Amino acid sequence: MARDQFEYWEHMQLTINVEEGRGASFSLEIPLGVRFAIRSRLFSDDEYARLTPVAQASS
Repeated sequence: MARDQFEYWEHMQLTINVEEGRGASFSLEIPLGVRFAIRSRLFSDDEYARLTPVAQASS
């Protein structure tokens, strides 16, 4: 995930599910008849305070 994406999503829990149905033509979805579905929710203040900080990768 790019740094700017992380900064946008860092306050949320993301869950990726696989469901039956047609996706948006992602290469793994079409032949299997499934799609990926991403659900998100904001962390509560307490949950966010208890998260372990993420270290940046060195370049």
